[in-house]
Amino acid sequence: MSPLPGGAIATRPLHFIFICDCSGSMSIEGKIQALNNAIKEAIPEMRRVADENAHAQILVRAVKFSDGAQWHIATPTPVDSFKWEDLKTDGLTDMGKALSLVADQLKMPPMTDRALPPVLVLISDGQPTDDFNSGLKTLLDQPWGKRAVRIAIAIGRDADTDVLQKFIGSGSELKPLLANNAETLVKYIKWASTAVVKAASAPPSKVVDTFSASGSAPSPGASVMAGTVPIPVPATASGDADDIW
Repeated sequence: MSPLPGGAIATRPLHFIFICDCSGSMSIEGKIQALNNAIKEAIPEMRRVADENAHAQILVRAVKFSDGAQWHIATPTPVDSFKWEDLKTDGLTDMGKALSLVADQLKMPPMTDRALPPVLVLISDGQPTDDFNSGLKTLLDQPWGKRAVRIAIAIGRDADTDVLQKFIGSGSELKPLLANNAETLVKYIKWASTAVVKAASAPPSKVVDTFSASGSAPSPGASVMAGTVPIPVPATASGDADDIW
């Protein structure tokens, strides 16, 4: 028996996918440990956002890429029961294969027309060692891949931000987020796991779009388009003496 008059609230799935670089360079200066810790810290915040939106079911999983790409957590898992498994490092940076792997899961089926725009968070500290452009094309050839909210986090100054910008969208005002230390990485992953998820799961009537293609850099708190969703721009962290990557 439904606890609500008129029946239960219909929920729509929102697929959230971490796409994580596990290449050998991620073992340097504690990057992979910082990534594992950042995602663990973000999960409770994501659960809070899920609790505030009864109309969306947030389903989380993760891809890892180094020599090839594999599902690290393959089953779309409700955020309330999601547990992070620590990543380990080895090998190259087969980012293109990771995007192709995600593309397979954004086909119809297993996706449905009731789904909300997926949120894809790509995290990398280097340059692709495989055919990135082919993998990106495979992803964007899928309607849900093109509509997805695509976020990129660059770990350290050696990350290929041009490639990460292509992942987001070459014409987008949203830029790759540069994390030069563990504290900033936590900040950006929490932002992607909360503000972005909240925007992607909001009913259309509640989305306030302040996006303006003015040609100037958007200020924190303004909205820019990510895929088909206006999301708030995060405050960026400036470099300082605490930068280690």
